[in-house]
Amino acid sequence: MQWWNDIVAWLLSDENRPVLFTAGVVFVSVLVSGLLSAWIARSAVRGLIRQRDRELRRAAIATLIDAATEASVWNSLTPQEQVLADRAVGQADIQVRLLPLRGADVAADWAAHQLHELKRASATFGYQLDPAVAEFRERMLEWQRHPSRTRRDFRNDLERWRLQRDEPVQELASEQDTWVAEQHHERYTQTPLVEDASTQPVTTPAAPAAPEAGEVADADTDRRAVAQRD
Repeated sequence: MQWWNDIVAWLLSDENRPVLFTAGVVFVSVLVSGLLSAWIARSAVRGLIRQRDRELRRAAIATLIDAATEASVWNSLTPQEQVLADRAVGQADIQVRLLPLRGADVAADWAAHQLHELKRASATFGYQLDPAVAEFRERMLEWQRHPSRTRRDFRNDLERWRLQRDEPVQELASEQDTWVAEQHHERYTQTPLVEDASTQPVTTPAAPAAPEAGEVADADTDRRAVAQRD
């Protein structure tokens, strides 16, 4: 207990108060600077994460808008172009669903439904798709600026489409889509055959060989003999 009493006496002595005050100030300063550095680092990391999320969201939205433009002329694309467009749309859909935002899956479902409708409408001749593409672009840009407010509108649209769904009509539309896809595939599979046939060389019949001099002389002799008998 003597050492404890000595420590207490040393702490309470007037001579050691400046040393204790300086040590306390240094300790508090180090603690505050550490907390401040951690807060600044955390804020910087959060800012980088938010910036990266914004860039991913913008890239995904730009890909979906470009896909809407291609979907408006879907029936005029080649099968290879359609495959590439579907792959780009699939990647953008996954990026949207993986965004750390509430309602990202709702926005992805809404975009998928609209792209499907644009593809179906592209097979209808004379259908003006420019307003539909413009509306799709404006709605996606609005979701990029105000995700929470636009999420409610997307959910309302999906609910309305679900209530308006009619099984016989949907079955007929699916059959029509299948028929259009088959006609599109046949058109692009028959085109190379026509091109191959047009590029084949044209063969011309060979000209008859000219008669030789001996054969011509024999023919003249025969004609003279016939003339003398006559």
